[in-house]
Amino acid sequence: MGISGKNFIGNKLTAEGSVTFQAVNPANKEALAGSFHEATPGEVAEAVQMAGTAFQEYRNSTGKEKAVFLETIADEIFNLGDKLIARCCAETGLPEGRITGERGRTMGQLKLFAQVLNEGSWVDARIEHAIPEREPVPKPDIRSMLKALGPVGVFGASNFPLAFSVAGGDTASALAAGCPVVVKAHPAHPGTCELVAGAIIKAAKKCNMPEGVFSMLHGRSADVGMAIVTHPLIKAIGFTGSFKGGKAIYDAAARRPEPIPVYAEMGSVNPVFILSGSMAHKYEEIATGFVGSVTLGTGQFCTNPGLVIHEQSGAASKFKGVVKANIEKLEASTMLTQGIQDSYNKALSRLESQQGVKVLARGKAHGDGFTGTPEIVSVDSRTFLRNKVLQEEVFGPSSLSVEAKSPDELVEIARNLEGHLTASLFATEEDLKNNAELISVLEQKVGRIIVNGFPTGVEVCHAMVHGGPFPATTDSRSTSVGTRAILRFARAVCYQGFPDSLLPDELKNNNPLNIWRMVDGERKK
Repeated sequence: MGISGKNFIGNKLTAEGSVTFQAVNPANKEALAGSFHEATPGEVAEAVQMAGTAFQEYRNSTGKEKAVFLETIADEIFNLGDKLIARCCAETGLPEGRITGERGRTMGQLKLFAQVLNEGSWVDARIEHAIPEREPVPKPDIRSMLKALGPVGVFGASNFPLAFSVAGGDTASALAAGCPVVVKAHPAHPGTCELVAGAIIKAAKKCNMPEGVFSMLHGRSADVGMAIVTHPLIKAIGFTGSFKGGKAIYDAAARRPEPIPVYAEMGSVNPVFILSGSMAHKYEEIATGFVGSVTLGTGQFCTNPGLVIHEQSGAASKFKGVVKANIEKLEASTMLTQGIQDSYNKALSRLESQQGVKVLARGKAHGDGFTGTPEIVSVDSRTFLRNKVLQEEVFGPSSLSVEAKSPDELVEIARNLEGHLTASLFATEEDLKNNAELISVLEQKVGRIIVNGFPTGVEVCHAMVHGGPFPATTDSRSTSVGTRAILRFARAVCYQGFPDSLLPDELKNNNPLNIWRMVDGERKK
């Protein structure tokens, strides 16, 4: 299959719009083959309407049917072979090993949700048997479970062209819940998006899924995305990207006649606290790992450690010396787009211009492609606490080092943090015992606390939480990674007084699916 540049409206390809654009290789600034048609309002409406129709059938698919669908999507993505890897590398400037690994992650999370569906207990089935003889009033038979919410709009992310894109975690979890998906493809890698969309459509046909269970629309302007958000048949949104974009989508969804939930992951500074005992014994190891984490993927991860906090000490001075030496060895590397490069340079300049901020170390710049130069800046704790600008995310290979005078100042800094995805603690067991208050504060500030590890690298598993308090996300109760993500796209439905024959299988007396359920207050099969 070549690159058509068209939109996927269910099983058909369309190109009604006259506005087109091309992808650009960020490593050399060259335009890539393929002219992509921005979706028209009519195409958006048709895709969403088709999703609404498909929902009436897809919502009643069994868990096992949906599981086969997700597994088949994974297989079809793999079957794209080297063509997908080559196109994705060209559109992102990311190395082949990174893209191959991300393809594996994308397939893995699809298959993980398939496991959840095959097991079936995610629906949280609850049964309360009737007590007709209860006084003063009889108790009715009441049962409930989670059911699919409705068609979902998903926005592909720039920094993970596979794992957070067309067939990424938002799409996988929404399809697993029983919700058709309309994806807004990211314009930075439209060819990659098209190839993956074709694989999903092929899987849908193989599995006899209703047409419209998946659609994908191109567009560089905000108009296409906002048309999805505001369409009355869309019941939820999944988004990964900038604060500006996520907040605009959230506000638009809240203004609808029927407001809908928006699960926007909008970035994070991900503070790293290095406590005194760990600093004294492992400053060199931590410094080397810190530089690697800051510059991984040219710093274009939502879990990039953009803030490192520690107390003053001789070991801390040595730590900064190792950081400086390691950063100055590094050359600038390719960023995903010119827009990201421009934003990085602008944000870094703003940070450098703040009173009290000093450049600790800077890498070697070069002019090939859209590059980002590594940089670490530093500031004292009192200045940091006075200036909210210093807490703003700089999306790229940079970090801010903050030096505190006491453990109490570490806690004060933590109390003044906004919401973030992660916080890391480098600490000995004694450090952890002596800093219980700091840990307690961080529990209220982030979605994931890490001990003796850096935040880059998000394991896809049942226990993972990739979310956090605002402004990291628009809903701190959810996660965009891990199987708990399925809960975003479901709602509880209660059945009272139903005959057993009319109940969903998950709620029938004989438990035909053999799932875990809460029956009269007790978990059992």
